[in-house]
Amino acid sequence: MEDCQHCGCLFCTSRDPVVHQHSHAGERIYNCHFCKKPFIHLHQLKTHQWVHTGEKPFSCVQCGKHSSQSSHIKRHMSVHTGEKRYSCSLCRKRFSQACSLKVHQAVHTGERPYSCTKCGKSFSVLGNLHQRVHTGERPYTCPHCGKGFAQPNNLRVHLLIHTGERRYRCTLCGKSFISSSHLKRHRTVHTQEKPYSCSRCGQSFSQMCSVLEIHQRVHTGEKPFSCSTCGKTFSEAGNLRKHQRVHTGEKPFIKKNKLSVIS
Repeated sequence: MEDCQHCGCLFCTSRDPVVHQHSHAGERIYNCHFCKKPFIHLHQLKTHQWVHTGEKPFSCVQCGKHSSQSSHIKRHMSVHTGEKRYSCSLCRKRFSQACSLKVHQAVHTGERPYSCTKCGKSFSVLGNLHQRVHTGERPYTCPHCGKGFAQPNNLRVHLLIHTGERRYRCTLCGKSFISSSHLKRHRTVHTQEKPYSCSRCGQSFSQMCSVLEIHQRVHTGEKPFSCSTCGKTFSEAGNLRKHQRVHTGEKPFIKKNKLSVIS
């Protein structure tokens, strides 16, 4: 909290008192008529209002992605250039954005200050994406097959299935993948690397974000996925999807090469 030296008003962020000081100096303050947020300069207000109107005048010359802020496009360009300016001082892993580095550093510190109000699970970054685990919300839909996703990144990766694009190639065996994360997972097949271990039993895993987290539910008994029809809970999303076929009558897709011929 910071306070104004003139009138004693308290402010939550370091930016707010700076703007407030201009009112004492007799300078004009521009307020957003959507959310009342104050700005010192008119061009700052206009740029901010695009958040409310949905206008995205800045676009990437490489892929056409649009944004309401030019700084977002500048950061996005690193996806195409491969530039990673930000390096972790502990493990030397590099990132294209400062915010991504900050999120990564929580892996080393173990800091998880944000907790889910439904299940108590804690996170290193603040966001509402985890809440969709409980609500079942999947607002991002594939225009080709109608499959829904909770996160936009998952939809982007899924779309590559339809286009057939596999930009990420393993230098050891030549196998190609639709995303860098899939390639990274695959590489552990060659290296046998398992850097993530369970703090309860010591079992090691090649992936932290999925396999280790699922394994830890064996110890905690956590079952965050619940059926909206009967209320039954599951520790894995895949098991919930299988269970829901009991209610929908849906028959699972079976690959032809997986079928066995019975004579």
